[in-house]
Amino acid sequence: MRREMSERRERWLRRAVVAVLVLALAATAGAEGGGGRRHAYAAMMYMGTPRDYEFYVATRVMMRSLTRLGVDADLVVIASPDVPLHWVQTLKEADGVKVVTVANLKNPYEKQGNFNTRFKLTLNKLYAWSLVSYDRVVMLDSDNLFLQRTDELFQCGKFCAAFINPCIFHTGLFVLEPSMVVFKDMLHELEMGRDNPDGADQGFLVSYFPDLLDRPMFHPPANGSKLDGTYRLPLGYQMDASYYYLKLRWNVPCGPNSVITFPSLPWLKPWYWWSWPILPLGLQWHEQRRSSLGYGAEAPAMLIQAATYLGIMVVTRLARPGLLRLCYSRRSEKSIPFLHTMVKVAALWSMLVAHVVPFFLVPRTVHPLLGWPLYLLGAAALCSIVTGVFLLPALPVLTLLLAISGSLFVMAFPWYSDGITRVLVLLGYAFCCAPVVWASLARVMSSLHSLLEREAFFPRLGESTPLSEASKAY
Repeated sequence: MRREMSERRERWLRRAVVAVLVLALAATAGAEGGGGRRHAYAAMMYMGTPRDYEFYVATRVMMRSLTRLGVDADLVVIASPDVPLHWVQTLKEADGVKVVTVANLKNPYEKQGNFNTRFKLTLNKLYAWSLVSYDRVVMLDSDNLFLQRTDELFQCGKFCAAFINPCIFHTGLFVLEPSMVVFKDMLHELEMGRDNPDGADQGFLVSYFPDLLDRPMFHPPANGSKLDGTYRLPLGYQMDASYYYLKLRWNVPCGPNSVITFPSLPWLKPWYWWSWPILPLGLQWHEQRRSSLGYGAEAPAMLIQAATYLGIMVVTRLARPGLLRLCYSRRSEKSIPFLHTMVKVAALWSMLVAHVVPFFLVPRTVHPLLGWPLYLLGAAALCSIVTGVFLLPALPVLTLLLAISGSLFVMAFPWYSDGITRVLVLLGYAFCCAPVVWASLARVMSSLHSLLEREAFFPRLGESTPLSEASKAY
């Protein structure tokens, strides 16, 4: 009995705390939104994932793109209390965004078998219903790319969303009418454990608005009036990027082609430097960033890396003659097969590391036209260490890097008729390159074998090492 009363008291206190926070949020939103605008574009920001900074950059780019489009609405970010203070200040002062700090809503679906921890705090999106100082709010994910103004969305009803899945609407962009009644009811449904297929905001909202698929399509009234009820949004307001990759052009017939969304794997979001030319639309997102936010934050790290790589290449070039004089010698003793095998394995692993490590050192949100050259420079620099240490010919070691460079040109070619042709050409290129790469690897192994047969890596201590013909020629 006492335990039950204690649980009730704890639940009541939790509701009281949430109510106080909601009232404070409404008061804050009212104070910040008191400039006369009755509409808002809102996004959400929280911490706790490996990609927090990338989503912060994406949010800034999206908000600045809305400003450049001249939208007639406030820009609002619903932020968790652990969002860094300097990020909040930058959003307010540099981007003109109104930041509303909220307490994280506890996710009651964490123990579901299919729960993804990166969605733990996405239920904070429900706070959009507490922005009661606005008549309508367009709630956004950070991976939206706006092509034109969408202020007509503020004429939609109490809840409007687009279906990019035939049966499940997408919550990357939806329109809502703020209401404390609805917000409190949503909190109550969370406490009661309402059915939620994915444990995130989308599963909850799909469960909360189960009949949206049967609702009429939204068409903005010509007289500018606001609609009531719930509506489906035309697909043009949430054009899935995967539709583009098939035809390499947009042809969405229902509604204006206004907003691109990228509901893909986290590592294929458009703000990563490797997103283009692998994904053709990545460059379009980066062009929006270049024209609005720029890349000043990543410039120092890029310059330091480039200088380091150039220094490595110079040093290995100057050191190679000395390595040749040090290593080339001949012995008559029988070679050691185990050591020879270890040297070959070490050389292969070094080549692999030389191609992989620079990829992870490039700042992840730089422009692709800066990121790829920096990666190629870094890989070439580390490959020069491999050629110097193992006394390998440079061209076979660099063959894979040259093949990667060629694939980038193949993918970046802008005049493919459609996505299928692009994929077929890329596969053909890979088919042609594979024998060349294999032959270069065989050449590397042959060179290593030749060096080891001459005992180049095992000189006799205290013995003079006369220069070989190869060393003299070098």
